[in-house]
Parts: sequence; structure tokens; C-alpha cells
Amino acid sequence: MADEVRCAVFGQGIYCRALVEFTNHCDNNCRYCGIRKGNVDLARYRLSDQEILDACATAYALGLRTFVLQGGEDAWYTDARLIPLIATLHERFPQAAITLSLGERSPQSYENLYAAGARRYLLRHETANPEHYRMLHPERQSFWHRMHCLYALRATGYQVGCGMMVGSPGQSWEHLADDMAFLQEFRPEMLGIGPFLPHHATPFSACPPGSAQLTLFLLSLARIMLPKVLLPATTALRTLLPQGLTQGVAAGCNVVMPSIPTAGYELYDGKAAVRDLPQVLRRMEEELALSGCALISARGDYGADNAAGENQRMQNACKPRG
Repeated sequence: MADEVRCAVFGQGIYCRALVEFTNHCDNNCRYCGIRKGNVDLARYRLSDQEILDACATAYALGLRTFVLQGGEDAWYTDARLIPLIATLHERFPQAAITLSLGERSPQSYENLYAAGARRYLLRHETANPEHYRMLHPERQSFWHRMHCLYALRATGYQVGCGMMVGSPGQSWEHLADDMAFLQEFRPEMLGIGPFLPHHATPFSACPPGSAQLTLFLLSLARIMLPKVLLPATTALRTLLPQGLTQGVAAGCNVVMPSIPTAGYELYDGKAAVRDLPQVLRRMEEELALSGCALISARGDYGADNAAGENQRMQNACKPRG
């Protein structure tokens, strides 16, 4: 049913975003994350502005029209450093959408980055249950502050993305029900649902990974509940499941976000390193072709652009499948 909903809204096109993981410094100590501040063995890096611009230029030349700038909550990246970078990207690539994934910031910072040219912001809520949130995060991080940030982003005018891990330590069926109720209330424009995958340098290193099948089930529920949502087949899902891309699409996903080659952004163990982006895109095209789908180059904003006419919706609506 989710596949039918996806096809009716988006046709056979799958949006492709360029993910630029530009810093693995983080001031937080989330108990599940490999780039947590307490991981003293991780080689830290920050890409220069020129390296970020070059990465986006590479992605643009390959036809990608959304740049997702993602990093840890790195206080070094003040507004004074980010605003010129975002403004330059916006000026050089006016047809591309700039998405940020930089964690919790002040409402004023969100407004400043929006004014510079950013139009989308990804901030996973991780869990909609306050008690579960306290289990996953140290005391200095607040569930209510995370929610405040999400609503501040919405008020600023961003297309907002949230999301959660499936099978995270301590998660119950009631917690997942809380997540789905929150999604129905908040109605995000973008949504990331992926399985929990442990990292060896975290307190949850011995915990089992989340279920791929439960992840696919929740993706399908999300697509049926939020027909127009931009829903990626996450890297975590594709790490856990060999057929994660095609199975994710069959569960309603309509976005992929390949990483621009960057070493050291290890949120979990087993995260695939991308060394040849054109080859990754070709492989994705081949996998998607088995489902009658194809990557499309359009920027894919939520709403008007997503009706089944953009880019001819990859030439038609749903093709019959065997």
C-alpha cells in the first residue's frame, strides 16, 4: 500500500541528495553515536570552506540539486562562519536547495542561516518519549529543548525533517507509538527512519542492532500516514540490509542521500565509505531499475514540486510491476 501511495504522489522518480559530512567534531555525548565527544580515539576533522564548495560542485556536475551539509554539534561553526559559506553556495548554485543538519541551535541562529539561503533543516527527534530520551542522552541534553528547536525551525519557514532510530536501547512498542503519534501531529516535510546500529566506542556497543523488517514496516506506515513526506532509504538501512534500497522504495521511500567522499564520519560501525560517487550513483540506478524506478535530478521541494508532474515524474506514473 505504501508503494502505491508513493507512486501516486511521486511517480517512479527517486530524489537524490548530496550528503556532505563536513565536520565530525561534536560537543554532545549521545550514548549511541560514534562521533560523541567522549570518543577520544576518533580522528577529528573539519572540511575547509573550499573543500565544501568543491564537494558541492562535484555533486552539481553529476546532476544533484540538493546539498545536505551535515555535522556534529560543533560550536566552532558559529553563524559568522556558516553564513558566508551558505550565502556563497546559494549564489553559485541558485538552482540547488541547501539543507542543513547541524543539531540544536538558537532560534536566532536558525533565522540567520535561513536568511543566508538555507531552506531545509534536518533535526532527528530520536524518540518522542521524554523518559526514553533521557536514557539515550546525557542529562545536559533536554527532550523539551529538542522539541522547541523543531518548532522554532517550523516557525522560521524551513522545510523541517525529524526522525527516529528503530530498535534503539530501551525502546518499547509504546515508545514507537509515541513516535508515530508525534509524526502525525508535527507532520514533517522530511522524515528519517532507520535502524539503530551500535558503535564500538559508545556505552551501547554491546546492544543488538534494530530490526530491518520493523524499520521497513514503520517506513510504510509513515508513507501511508504522510503521503507527501520526503522519505529516504537511509544509509543505516542499506548497511543492515543488502537490498535496503529496493526494499526501502517498496516500503514507500522516495529519497537517497549518497555521501560525498569523506573519511571519519562514523556514526555507527560498518558505515560504508564512499570513494567513487559516480560509481555509487550508477549502482543505485541499476538497483532502482529493478523496481522500475530511476534517480531524478530535480531539487524536490516538499509540496508543489512533488506532484507527479515534475521532471515528467520520470516519464510517467507507476509502471506495472511483476
